[in-house]
Amino acid sequence: MDSLVLLNVQSQDAAAQSPAPSSPAGPAVDVEQAEAALVEHYARLVRLAYLVLPGRLGRTRRVLTAHALVQRALPRGRAHAPLIPAQSAGRDGDPGYALVRLQVVRSALEAGLPLRRRGLPKRSQLPPLLPQVWGLQVFPRPGGADELALDQRLAALSGPARAAHALRGLERLPDTDVRRVLAGAGVEDPDAALTEADSVPDPYRLLESPEFDPCSLQARPTDLLRRRRHLKAGLVGAAALAVCGALLSLPGDGWGADGPAAPPYARNPAAQAALDPERLTRTPASAWETSARTDFSVWPARGTLTGDRALLRRALAVWARPGEGVTASATPGTPTGGPAGPPRLLYAGTVDGARVVILYDGWRLARYAEPEQGARGAALDLARVDGAGRAGASAVVLSRSDGNVRFLVAPWVREAARRDLRDPGEGATALPLEDGVTGPLVSGQGREPCTAWHALELTDSTGTRLFSDLGELVPARLTTGRPGKVKDVSGEKGLRAWEPYACSLAVMRSAGVRSVNAWAYAEQPLPGGDGEAEWLCTRGETWRGTGARVLAQFLSPGARYGAVAARAEDAPACGERQPDVLAGVLWKSAGGSWYLLAAGSDGVESVKATGGIEGEAEERLLSVRAEKGARADLTGTLEDGGSVGGLR
Repeated sequence: MDSLVLLNVQSQDAAAQSPAPSSPAGPAVDVEQAEAALVEHYARLVRLAYLVLPGRLGRTRRVLTAHALVQRALPRGRAHAPLIPAQSAGRDGDPGYALVRLQVVRSALEAGLPLRRRGLPKRSQLPPLLPQVWGLQVFPRPGGADELALDQRLAALSGPARAAHALRGLERLPDTDVRRVLAGAGVEDPDAALTEADSVPDPYRLLESPEFDPCSLQARPTDLLRRRRHLKAGLVGAAALAVCGALLSLPGDGWGADGPAAPPYARNPAAQAALDPERLTRTPASAWETSARTDFSVWPARGTLTGDRALLRRALAVWARPGEGVTASATPGTPTGGPAGPPRLLYAGTVDGARVVILYDGWRLARYAEPEQGARGAALDLARVDGAGRAGASAVVLSRSDGNVRFLVAPWVREAARRDLRDPGEGATALPLEDGVTGPLVSGQGREPCTAWHALELTDSTGTRLFSDLGELVPARLTTGRPGKVKDVSGEKGLRAWEPYACSLAVMRSAGVRSVNAWAYAEQPLPGGDGEAEWLCTRGETWRGTGARVLAQFLSPGARYGAVAARAEDAPACGERQPDVLAGVLWKSAGGSWYLLAAGSDGVESVKATGGIEGEAEERLLSVRAEKGARADLTGTLEDGGSVGGLR
């Protein structure tokens, strides 16, 4: 059963006290138990190591070092390894995880120490032998201005302060346990580290962002000129050796190891056809009106440069073989190879000082952009759109410039407008449409404080739909309602439902999300007559079908924003296959008393809390007196006799 980390919705005090360990030695952990904890929480441990490592190492070295430190964190041998008190506060009470985490923190702190003039350096201070990525530089996906500012602040801290900050925000440990872990990792003054970590203002909400995720990486080439100089002499001999080996491997007149496949980069007819601008598929302008399908396959070719053969050839060639000067990106789960055959041309024109081409190969969109005047460099963006219906094929991001976004909309779209989800009473502001291209939509996403969240509103003959730009090629569709019976956001009721939760869409960025649904699954009277709170579940479905992101949010009376009580990734909860959801939160009443509040969806018949808080309710709402900083496990019984655990 998953353990629920309770969120204090009125206070972010991370210094809550936790009970002391039961024994000075703690339980024993064998290597198999430690390995199981490492594998289960590998991504979290690597993120922790990456945050603790000093910024002077550079992003690529930090990524590789973080992976190396975690992979070397297992205890040696197969004997039981005794735990020290600093390891007693394991994740979900797992001493194996606590042991591995302590070793990761200790090694990351050692890696940040300066090399001594005398004596041998520690292994963690040297560049890692493994893992290695030859010919590439790897680094996490870049975040926004807030993530950059946080990274700079963390780089200015000492290693122990960074470790204290990460243990507080990422592991959500109270200060007592943070002191123990730091002391166990060899920090001489944990109190000074905690005090120094206090200098970072309100940073914990950003620690889960892709900026600090060393398991979700971008790749770029290394110094190509130096590599070329070093390998130039050897390539001649290697090529001659390869030719001789290929000739010797042919048995008589038979095939080589690859069978009848052509050699790499051969000029075969299929590859040439896919890169020939004359063979691009172009759909007639009125085809969508009579077609049985309404998706990207029936979009006509629009734009003023659809006849520019040289531009189209460059776009196709870059898609197949992006060179050194191309900035390439792809949504998660999107293959980056070239098209298998001639793709469909959707747009070619000039937008905001750039020549832009949008192509579609049946399951991916490709956007190619190059400067209109003089400057070198180009960009290529790829996104999966397989299974897109009328709603999913409504719009594509055409350009981003100075905080403004322009969209290319489907031919069946009649009107476009901008609507602020944070101010549903303001009304929609019309956006001009010219040959399917919208006027600029001012994007306020990612700015703090979150006072506005602008969405794109599109109207066609079947109704009105809302879309949110989440930083990718295709905007995400917004819906409301119970899973399996969702509907598009329209009318005052639907807009009001999204108002307190719009800013939580930032969690869905850069994940390949195709739609986000908001479902208010429970209302709960608060103890002491403090009004009624709302529970809402938001679920972001992806184009690839996996990796869905789920948030359970709690809205207390009078609050402007919903508070995230629990989150999960790639979980079935709150979805069409398993709509049932259960979540809890630690809440402080107006009278100063603390309560555990928990609520399940309408399929939950009873709720039980165990662990640090004990309580049970013969209904889907639970309210139990609790202590500040307490933790609990939640379990719900379903109408069909099954069970559901608390979302974490």
